[in-house]
Amino acid sequence: MSATFGSIFAEIAALLGLAAAVGLAGRMLRQPLVVSFILVGVLAGPAGIGLVRAADQVELLAELGIAVLLFLVGLKLDLGLVRSLGAVAVTTGLGQVVFTAVFGFLIGLGFGMPPLEAFYVAVALTFSSTIIIVKLLSDKREIDSLHGRVALGFLIVQDIVVVLAMIVLSAIGVGAAVDHPARAILLVVTAGGLLLASVLLFVRFLADPLTERLARTPELLLLFAVALAAGGAAVADAVGLGKELGGLLAGIALASTPYRDALAARLAPLRDFLLLFFFVALGSRLDLAQMRADLVPAIVFAIFVLVGNPLIVLAIMGAMGFRKRTGFLAGLTVAQISEFSLVFVAMGASLGHVGEGALGLVTLVGIVTIAASTYMIIWSHELYASLEPLLRPFERRVTVREPIGAESGTPAEAEILLLGLGRLGSALATRLAARGLSVLAVDFDPTVVRIARRQGLSVVYGDASDPERLTQLPLAAARWVVITVPGLARGLTHEDPRKAILQALRAAGFAGRIAVAARSREEEAELARLGADLVLAPFEDAADRAVELILAEAGLSAERSDRFVSA
Repeated sequence: MSATFGSIFAEIAALLGLAAAVGLAGRMLRQPLVVSFILVGVLAGPAGIGLVRAADQVELLAELGIAVLLFLVGLKLDLGLVRSLGAVAVTTGLGQVVFTAVFGFLIGLGFGMPPLEAFYVAVALTFSSTIIIVKLLSDKREIDSLHGRVALGFLIVQDIVVVLAMIVLSAIGVGAAVDHPARAILLVVTAGGLLLASVLLFVRFLADPLTERLARTPELLLLFAVALAAGGAAVADAVGLGKELGGLLAGIALASTPYRDALAARLAPLRDFLLLFFFVALGSRLDLAQMRADLVPAIVFAIFVLVGNPLIVLAIMGAMGFRKRTGFLAGLTVAQISEFSLVFVAMGASLGHVGEGALGLVTLVGIVTIAASTYMIIWSHELYASLEPLLRPFERRVTVREPIGAESGTPAEAEILLLGLGRLGSALATRLAARGLSVLAVDFDPTVVRIARRQGLSVVYGDASDPERLTQLPLAAARWVVITVPGLARGLTHEDPRKAILQALRAAGFAGRIAVAARSREEEAELARLGADLVLAPFEDAADRAVELILAEAGLSAERSDRFVSA
């Protein structure tokens, strides 16, 4: 079945309409846009309804999308975060990459793949989607948690590995295509060195003053960034390094400027729009008959990624002294492959290293693992609670990186337990302690814990929504537990940490009183129904206090306040 339109514009319009419809359905199922875009590519290509025939135009937009995608990777390549995490990020990241690559390669050979194709597929399985993970962790307010920080660290290690792999394979591909491979590889390496030197000179002398001048007109800065990404891709492609590496080096050229975060935020919608065309171009190359033949290998590879990747992260982090809960939650973030996996295999196909069958196989694995791991991360805490008895072998007797109970120096008693040291929690802890009350605060951000201790507060590290951690706190002596941990953006759902804490406190037999911070009238009613003795409304309480101060400064009596406010 195919559809024919009278113009390229009409074809693109129909494609965008299909993408919007599929994307809406995907969001209703809480799936990332990547999954929807892959399905759009399969549906719109010749293997589906044949919606788009303007292959050259779609391919051009796809290549521009890849350049922008790699530009953003270079822009966010924060080596400082890797250095700050040190052995945790590097050991976990490299350990997972090596484990997945080795066993993925053996699985590929077991299915009769040629060694080079098995190598490409195995390496593609090692990459996880930074875009998806950051979005999911941000939605769950876990991006600053310990497992969130560790996950970001080893995701950056993965990004560095994919960059190195692309450089090596580009050079090998160029060498294999000519009669004098050694000379060709030398020329490519030389060209790469010159490009890198140019980037370093640009960073040293031009990046800051140029972007500062361009930033006076934000639209001009955005245009320059896109031009730099496309220009870098074109230059690198001309010297044999490939468009992907050119876009990446262009991003690195602006990574040290103070405008990189603003650029990343403004370019993200453009990246998502252009990546649609990459997936459409990908779909036009897929053979559904071949994909059906590869269904069994795809399922085996998908199970390997969904189960094997989290287990190796859990084992490495357990050996390094992390608790099994932290290792499990961090491990779930690598239970999928990424859009880079498809880019990587597509590059291999363009170099002639692998056939289109490998691309279809990795696409199938991507659809399955991204879709499944999204739900695994959304339901991570419930999943951990179900599997916790099976995970005990992955935790050392003494968790040196996450001391718990007596190891952590938790005080024997406190009048008030304060869970969460955000802006509200920190202010409450300081004021309660100033009134002479003994306060013990708990927070899962190591940086916040260090700062609070320097301020003289009694604080311990821990995830307050972890029932095991709650039972290690001095609940028996506490008169109040004050919950100020942030809720989820979408309201008081079953996943909300405040709901989990309330249930865990009651299950632990806590006999004191519980105060919880709410953000809306609906949440206030629901939290009270769940057993909160006092529901705090920080915004309304602050507004009431502000009105009192304004009235006092204005010299108005309480009797005149209503007339003053209405005026």
